[in-house]
Order: sequence, then structure tokens, then C-alpha cells
Amino acid sequence: MAEKILMIALSPTMEAGVITRWNKKAGDKISTGDLLCEVETDKASMDYESQSDGTILKILVSNGARVKVGEPIAIIGDEGEDFSADSKDTTHVSTEKKASSIHNENLPGGVKASPLARETARKLGVDLSSIEGSGPRGRIVKEDVEQNAAAINAKKTTETGTAASIVKTFTTEKLSEKRKVTAQRMSQSMAGIPHYYLSVPVCMDSVIRTRNSLNKKHDKKISLNAFLIKFAAEALRRNPQINASWQGDSIKLFSNIDIGLAVALSDGLITPVVKNCETKGILQIDEELKTLIEKAKSGKLAPEEYNGATFTISNLGAWGIRSFTAIINPPASAILAVGEIFKEPVVNEDDKITIASRMIFTLSSDHRVIDGAMAAEFAADLRGIIEDPAQALL
Repeated sequence: MAEKILMIALSPTMEAGVITRWNKKAGDKISTGDLLCEVETDKASMDYESQSDGTILKILVSNGARVKVGEPIAIIGDEGEDFSADSKDTTHVSTEKKASSIHNENLPGGVKASPLARETARKLGVDLSSIEGSGPRGRIVKEDVEQNAAAINAKKTTETGTAASIVKTFTTEKLSEKRKVTAQRMSQSMAGIPHYYLSVPVCMDSVIRTRNSLNKKHDKKISLNAFLIKFAAEALRRNPQINASWQGDSIKLFSNIDIGLAVALSDGLITPVVKNCETKGILQIDEELKTLIEKAKSGKLAPEEYNGATFTISNLGAWGIRSFTAIINPPASAILAVGEIFKEPVVNEDDKITIASRMIFTLSSDHRVIDGAMAAEFAADLRGIIEDPAQALL
């Protein structure tokens, strides 16, 4: 009997996904475990594997379509089976196509245009038959009309020297699932969590010397982020109340220290997580971190590799940012914002002016979980560890 194949949640936070590519077509026989299609989720590109055997009778969703979890994407059954009764109400169409079933898009001469494009053309006095559409199957959309009008007005201005009315144009970039979910989660975090911020300048000279010494002994350079993760883990071990999560009627204190590093990608933000940092050395953390970042850039992170950070670090130093504040990444109750390393004159213990390499650390905390004194103690411990790295070995 024919049945619908539904979009399933391919990650814990997924509410919808975009089918980027079908690996099967109507008429293909499939078995459990076969790769049906590739789906862009809120965090990465995931493989959708078949959960049943049969023949694909119809593909309901085209490449590039966004589908909510639970909506049908195809119909499967026995070869040659009549499935018309099963598919009458299942075809997934975009909002744009739904509108076209109400408005006739075909103009005389076979020109196709959206209702909004026709209305825009009427207001601007543009002949739709002279425009090449950029939409699906050559369909004319609003942006095509505006760009055509701008080009015509610009030409009139050049030819006549008069001030013709210029229509401002723009391009619209479709949101990726990653950016949609990032926007949603960060909006919820900022609106629902009472943030406050503590900043502390830290001398980085000892860390720089330690890192340079280690890098001379290894083929691959150890990243500064690996040092920061290790030092933060040690400070969290000493201050377990920072490694916690608000639960509404209770506070969860995590026994493991799982630290996420915010990584900026072209289509949004993702936070690969190094697990159990309290049990690992800098070299192991660095190796795992580099692997996670490469997987993040290629969209191959598994859900367990980017979910559940108990603490997060966001580093914008590579862009020359000296200091900033970051938004807490739930379920964690704190995030550490790290700026660039810079040199400035400082007064040492002997009241002499010297040049020191400094970095500003800013801790964002959830005031429901972390009191100001707790955050200050964590910041002081972190500063002490960084300025004397040997403390991390004690």
C-alpha cells in the first residue's frame, strides 16, 4: 500500500530542512538504509536514509524546497501501484506557488510573472514582455521589474542630462537553516536570560612564551584557542557553579566540562564542542578542535558534536577586535568573549613602566545562576592561570 515519506528531525533542534539534492527519482526501487536525499538542517548538511523498502512512486518536494518536520516529501509503494488517492493533499508547494494557483501568472505571448511583479510593473510603467525573468522556469519576479526600471531611468539620465527618477535596487539573500535557527536561539537567549558582563585585562606574555616553546617541539602549531579552552576548563573546575544551567525550578551543575568554540561560517554560526576538557591536555584539545572546525566548515558535524556545550568561548581577535560582549549559548549560563592580543605600557610590581602583551576577556553571565561575586572569582582565577600557566598543571 502506498504511503507517505515524511521529513524527519535529523538533529535535536531541527524544525525544518531544505532538500538540497535528491539521490533517488520516481520509479527507483529503494531499501532500508539507502540514501534518499541530502538535507540542509539548522546546523549542517545531513543524509536522509530510507526507513522502508519499496518503489518511489512520486517525489513531492523539489530541490531547494524548505519542508517542516512531519510534512511529506515523497510517496513510496509497490511498483505500478495507483497512489492518486494518497497524494491528493500531500503535494508540498512553496508560498510563491500557492499564490500562483489563485492568480493567473501567464500574460499574452506566454510571459510568466508573479502577481507582485505585475503590480510593480504597473506602478513603474514597465513592459513585462521586454524582461527576462530570473525566477523558476523564467518567471518574472519583483526584483526583475525594479532592476529593469532602474536601468531604463539610468539610460534616460545619461541621454538627456535631466534628473530622471532612479529606482533604488537591492538583492535579497535567502536565509540558510543555520542562520534561521541561530537568529531564533540568540533572540530567545537575549530576551529570556538576564545578561550581565565583567571584563578583565590579562597579560599574555607567559602564554605566548609557553606556546612558542611548545610549537618549536611539534610539527603542527598549537592554536591559541586550545590554550584558552584548557585554561577555561581549569577555571571552571575550580568554580563549578559557572559550569551550570538554569532549569526553571532548579540549577543543573554539570560534572563534565564541555566547551564550545563559536565558529563563523558564510551561512551562519556554529559551535563545535570539545567534550570532557577537564581530562585532556592542550595537545589533545588542539587536535580535536582542528578536526571539529574542519568538519564544521564542510558541513559534516554530527549533532552530538555541536550540541550541549556547558560553556562557550567566542574569539574575534583575528579580526582586530579588542573587546566585545557575547550572547549566552543555552544550555550554558556563561560565555567568554576574547579579543585580540595587543601591546601597551603597564606599571609592573617595581613601579616601572614596561611593555606587555595584553588581552581583554569579557564574561557574559546568566544572573539567575551566577552572582556577580561568583563571576568575579572565576575571572580572577582564569586571569591567574593565564598569567601563570603552570597553575593549570597543579
